[in-house]
Amino acid sequence: MMSNQNNIPQLRFSGFEGEWKQKRLGEIAKITTGSTPSTLIEEYYNGEKLFVSPADIQGNRYVFNTKTTLTESGFSKGRKIVKGSVLFVCIGSTIGKIAQASEECLTNQQINALNANKEYENDFIYELLDKNGTKIKLLAGVQAVPQINKTDFSNFKYFLPTLPEQQKIASFLSAVDEKIQQLSRKKELLEQYKKGVMQRLFSGKLRFKDENGEDYPDWEEKKLGDVGKIVTGKTPSTTDSNLWNGDIQFITPTDIKDGIKYQTSTERYVANNDKIKILPRNSIIYTCIASIGKMCISKFPSITNQQINSLVVDEDNNFEYVYYWLLYLTPYIKTTQANTTLPIINKTDFSKFSISVPSAEEQQKIANFLSSIDTKIENVNGEIVKTQLFKKGLLQQMFV
Repeated sequence: MMSNQNNIPQLRFSGFEGEWKQKRLGEIAKITTGSTPSTLIEEYYNGEKLFVSPADIQGNRYVFNTKTTLTESGFSKGRKIVKGSVLFVCIGSTIGKIAQASEECLTNQQINALNANKEYENDFIYELLDKNGTKIKLLAGVQAVPQINKTDFSNFKYFLPTLPEQQKIASFLSAVDEKIQQLSRKKELLEQYKKGVMQRLFSGKLRFKDENGEDYPDWEEKKLGDVGKIVTGKTPSTTDSNLWNGDIQFITPTDIKDGIKYQTSTERYVANNDKIKILPRNSIIYTCIASIGKMCISKFPSITNQQINSLVVDEDNNFEYVYYWLLYLTPYIKTTQANTTLPIINKTDFSKFSISVPSAEEQQKIANFLSSIDTKIENVNGEIVKTQLFKKGLLQQMFV
């Protein structure tokens, strides 16, 4: 049922009437700011009790596992959070992150937990704050450590319906959340499967056969510099407007998104001119300064900044195979760097990393197989994004 009246949502279940009433968060729920048991006492930690921090809230509605756990002794030293409570991050760069407690737990002091009073529903409060999280974050302002204190948080005002309507809305949206969780789990399992298959393929434990069912030749050990040309990027002069606003991609590490194989768009583009060296499409873009290991394949002609070494794979090798090998090798590459503020892999060292090279036919089969898994992951991710957008639209229409 649609409505345009004040204090009544645009989209409403039939059978419910009247305006929603405005309430403060502190009126509808008990709000508890978390606390951390002393980290100096070892026996407080590494038990079976959950200790939730913002790092444990990663788009998951319910927190089932935490990076830090508490013993019964440690658990007794904090402010207990009731199962089902809404967990809202109120301090730090991740203000607005939200989840629910899957069981009784403690949280650190960055999180305010809300447990609904008698006439209100935790699941509805979760959806209410999910809708308003971004707005709340903006209220924290720009400061070194963004923060919304408990008093201010308690005084935020929202419109709410009666308990039966809260429950109806929460039940409906929970079904959408469950769909998102299922898709996220499916994506996670596919990513785990891909990781396991890569481990078996590149360690030689899993091999393809040729069309006659025979083994392919043994793999050769080469250096990255032997399978293609390595090019270190360079930023064109930012004061020369003639070098910019063209149709050549300018790729920086911030343009490279985790889990995205092909780079299809960037924030800035450069003009084609004799002052830049353009990388051909299908070059492997690999970050070698600061955020080492961020990588992608260029979908179009491009250049990069100086944080990136690109590998233009020669015609005798499959660029996708080399990409997957580098993806597999990246955890090792990261361990070769000193623990410094700005880790760097120079062009010479990058070119010396080893790569196992099968025949061209086996490279193609490996690349095709891993690409098929990536396609499945991308399809599931597309479903997740689509469902999230669907829910976002519902939140806009079902709340005042």
